[in-house]
Amino acid sequence: MSFTTGGLFSRESATLAAVFSETGNWDTVRNKVLAENLLQTRTLSSAQRVCREVMTRLKTLNRNEMDLLVHGTTQEQSYLLWISVCRCYRFIADFAVEILRERYLGLKIDLHYEDFDSFFNKKSEWHPELDTIQPASRNKLRQVLFKILREAELLTANNTINAAMLSPRLLAAISSDGRRDVLFFPMPEPAQEG
Repeated sequence: MSFTTGGLFSRESATLAAVFSETGNWDTVRNKVLAENLLQTRTLSSAQRVCREVMTRLKTLNRNEMDLLVHGTTQEQSYLLWISVCRCYRFIADFAVEILRERYLGLKIDLHYEDFDSFFNKKSEWHPELDTIQPASRNKLRQVLFKILREAELLTANNTINAAMLSPRLLAAISSDGRRDVLFFPMPEPAQEG
C-alpha cells in the first residue's frame, strides 16, 4: 500500500529505462540518476524517493518489455507502466481485475471513488491490516490510483473507462507466463494462439 508516491511516472520511467538499456545495471542507473539529477527534482531526497519507486516498478519488467518501454509508442509505454504498477502492488492488480475490468466487461463504463471505497471495504474483510490505514491515507491511495489510471489513459477525466487496445508488439513482449497481465486492462481477453 505504499504507492502514494506520485503517479505513473512516465517521464521518469523513460529516463531510467534509457539509462538501464545503456548500462544494464540498476546500481549504475541509481548512481547516474542521482549524481546528474536526471529526474530534475529540487531535492536529493525527492530524487531518491522517486528513483527508488520507479526502479522498483521497472524491475518487474522483463528484457523484451524494457526494450519496448524504451522504443515503443506512448500508448505501449503507458500500458507497460500500468503492468509494472500492477505487478508491484497486489492491491492495485486486484482492483484492476476485479473492478476496472469487470465493470468494463459488464458494460458499466464509469468508475468512481465509491467503487474504490467498496473494493477497499471488501478487501479489509479478508485483510484486517487495511483497517489500520488512516482515512487521510486511504483517501490519498484512492486519489493516486485514479491519477495513475488517468495517466495510463485507462480512465478519462470524467471517470469513463477507456477500452485498452494492446498492440501485437506489447502482447508479444509480455512473457508467456504473464498472460494474467492482460487481465489488468479493461478489454476482453485476447484469443489464445495455436
